[in-house]
Amino acid sequence: MARTTPPRRADIAAVFPELAPLGRQAVRLHPRLGAPTVRDSSVGGPLLWPAGEPWPVCEGPHPEDDLPVSPADVRLRRNLQEAARSAGGLTAPERAALEATHTGHPWSPGPNALLPVAQLYARDIPGLPRPEGTDLLQVLWCPLNHDPQWMPAAEVVWRSSAEVGELLVEPPLPADVTQYGEYLPEPCVLHPEVVDEYPAPLELERDLAERIADWTEREFAGVDPRHLHPEEFRAYYQYELSVAPGWKVGGWGPWSFSDPSVMRCATCECVMSPLLTIGSGALDGSGWDPVQDRGLAEDIGILIGRSYHMQLYYCPASFDHPHLENMQ
Repeated sequence: MARTTPPRRADIAAVFPELAPLGRQAVRLHPRLGAPTVRDSSVGGPLLWPAGEPWPVCEGPHPEDDLPVSPADVRLRRNLQEAARSAGGLTAPERAALEATHTGHPWSPGPNALLPVAQLYARDIPGLPRPEGTDLLQVLWCPLNHDPQWMPAAEVVWRSSAEVGELLVEPPLPADVTQYGEYLPEPCVLHPEVVDEYPAPLELERDLAERIADWTEREFAGVDPRHLHPEEFRAYYQYELSVAPGWKVGGWGPWSFSDPSVMRCATCECVMSPLLTIGSGALDGSGWDPVQDRGLAEDIGILIGRSYHMQLYYCPASFDHPHLENMQ
């Protein structure tokens, strides 16, 4: 089923023509729980990985405060929690099993295998940035926290799906994940949708940002169904008219709790471009939720910081240059 973002309540670029040249295309991914295969674009699904290519690992360090758990612990915990919601509670053995999933185990001595996060075929994602001769973007990460931003460490792989050959059937799983398993995504199928975005207020010239805030306060105060406080309507552009939340390719960064900074390539100093935004969850209850999913509550297993976003940037000068990661 296609996912459709509700129309914005105003064509903000028509009201403020200065925004028009700043518009960018973003492809919202709309991950929903499912059973993707290696031939599908997915979040948390299996990767089209060559049998003869080493699986990437992380050497650390991992400055965690708690002992790690295993992916199996997290899966069992989620299954038991779902059973408790369905049945109205757990049996005594089930409660004991749930508690055991939080016990943790000693840190594994070897490197930690990376975990599939996203697989994106160019046929499904209009305008997917990619090197010439490739049609597939794969993103993996170590599902543990890393300094300095206290989030997963990602690896980005571009490849030609036609050249993969024999497939790796059973990729290794990480031995260690965080105590709460917030970086272990559930398998999801995607429903890509192209939308237009405009910069967050913090990326606009101050005069323009103030005029937009004044306009939204006058235009929407007292008429929004969420009954916001009048002062909150000054942020209406930020949350409803500029940057789409959640999983997406391209677009603008959701600057909010931190000031914008220019993302520059460590190799050539080129200004980098947004590649993939990883959201906390799939739906946030905002006006951006697709019309087909109103009232849907679906946990896909991801939590970045305090419900923030993790953004991956690429260097437009060369896909061989290291990507950059940022939490927003």
